[in-house]
Amino acid sequence: MYNYIMGLYRYNFITLYIGVLNLDNNKKLAGLLFPHIDKTPDYYEELYPERGLAEGARVTRFAPSPTGYLHIGGLFGALVDELTAKATGGVAYLRIEDTDKKREIDDGVSAIINGFDYFGVEFNEGVTGFGTEKGAYGPYTQSQRAEIYQTIAKSLVEKGLAYPCFCTADELSAIREEQENGDAIIRGYFGKWAKCRDLSIEEIEKNLAEGKPWVLRLRSAGDEDKKIVFEDVIRGKIEMPANIIDEVLLKSDGIPTYHFAHACDDHFMRTTHVIRGEEWISSVPKHIELFKACGYKVPKYAHTPQVLKTDEETGDKRKLSKRKDPEAAVGYFVEGGFPKESVLEYLLTLINSNFEDWRRANPKASIYEFPFNLKKMSSSGCLFDLVKLNDVSKNVISVMTAQQVYNNIAEWAKVYDPEFASLFCADPEFSTAVMNIDRENPKPRKDIAKWSEVKDYVSYFYNPIYNADYTLPENISKADAAAIAEKYLSEFSLADDKDQWFARIKDMCEPLGFTPNVKEYKKNPDAFKGHVGDVSTVIRIALTSRRNTPDLYSIMLLLGEDEIKARLSEAIGSWK
Repeated sequence: MYNYIMGLYRYNFITLYIGVLNLDNNKKLAGLLFPHIDKTPDYYEELYPERGLAEGARVTRFAPSPTGYLHIGGLFGALVDELTAKATGGVAYLRIEDTDKKREIDDGVSAIINGFDYFGVEFNEGVTGFGTEKGAYGPYTQSQRAEIYQTIAKSLVEKGLAYPCFCTADELSAIREEQENGDAIIRGYFGKWAKCRDLSIEEIEKNLAEGKPWVLRLRSAGDEDKKIVFEDVIRGKIEMPANIIDEVLLKSDGIPTYHFAHACDDHFMRTTHVIRGEEWISSVPKHIELFKACGYKVPKYAHTPQVLKTDEETGDKRKLSKRKDPEAAVGYFVEGGFPKESVLEYLLTLINSNFEDWRRANPKASIYEFPFNLKKMSSSGCLFDLVKLNDVSKNVISVMTAQQVYNNIAEWAKVYDPEFASLFCADPEFSTAVMNIDRENPKPRKDIAKWSEVKDYVSYFYNPIYNADYTLPENISKADAAAIAEKYLSEFSLADDKDQWFARIKDMCEPLGFTPNVKEYKKNPDAFKGHVGDVSTVIRIALTSRRNTPDLYSIMLLLGEDEIKARLSEAIGSWK
């Protein structure tokens, strides 16, 4: 707070000093640069008042650029914004930062919105679609806020805190080259290299009359011998050199730079906490200076760790790459059929180290009941592990009801596997029953991590996609397998309950040279061809072509008598 007050004092002093000397010239210059601007900053202060939220409520924002797909790191950041706001009874809003028109793609906004919609990330305010939004602090798209930026820019010129720069690209390139070849430790537009900083009003008027393009720069009050200190909510106290660069505020086309728009938008949208990736830490000095120059309260900063992965070639940890890593795009998880709940659940294990303990104690609670705390985030990189995601996803799917599983599979398959969808959805009751096998047990099976795995997992229930494979374990001969299948074909009955069914299989063992007692087989393996487990395996392979499946009794009930007989007969023919 002391630093903030002293910063304001410094800027107020500079403003007063310059204003006394150049008040008329500054106002004249502001009028020349912004003749179309008739509003003042006070107008926007009234238009966007303090939010009146309860004490401690945090206002956060996620502010992507529509330059491509939603990145998993973006989903990570947006989730942190949403959780922070929800945990404090605050507001999370979505702002689109579209000032970089050269990199913007046509459907960039839709790609972002659709990604958040799929994963259920909800913002209280902001952009809701292409050309649509909600909330009283908009527009929430930067390209629609030009008048606001130019009003604040005009005010800075009037105070002597900003000036037009007419340096050409060649001149700026020459400055960079001189700095690179010299002893300059800091590089940029400042000090002796800030050639337009002290132009007279007459020189400026002449340049404007000649139609020379210009950008608007901040007249930095930074001192290279000074430090700025701020408290990062995640990382604690950070000390950095003060900004001394005369940063560009408005580009030659009147579009604001990211840095200037950031200060104006976060102020007028009443952002309390700027949560963003650690790559932005280096920008904090210039952002703090901009906030103070404009007379704004500096928000709290929280810089989240980068999402990393282990490089398969080097074994080193590196940042997830849009170019190298398919999992960098959230579309990877959508197309692969990961439940949205699984991805969010996994991200929370990265966000807060105590989430997994909380989940074990609250297995069925919503993630939004988790007592999220920014201060419990790690400051080091988060390692994105697909193996761990699969494990988390299996747990998530295992506690879903059969109806939920069916609905999710059907929805996914209709888009990404229509052929399977036509089979799976032809008889919803049957398919739901398939997915319910072993689901209501105290310890349900955890075989499925994503919906794209289901087709193979249940293929033996659907003849059009079932490919029979009667390959046996090495310890069972084809002759013995055929004998087992023939015996079972003649004796099985779907009228049996589960105990009777298994008893019938055990009764088959001894006449065929197998023992119904596994312990007995282990004591004297040479005395038997195998044990009851081997007999069951033969039946399982005959009916499903699998050595490991969910409950075989339940499978048989769903297959039905005719199908069981047909498959046993086909297996016998294969083994003979």
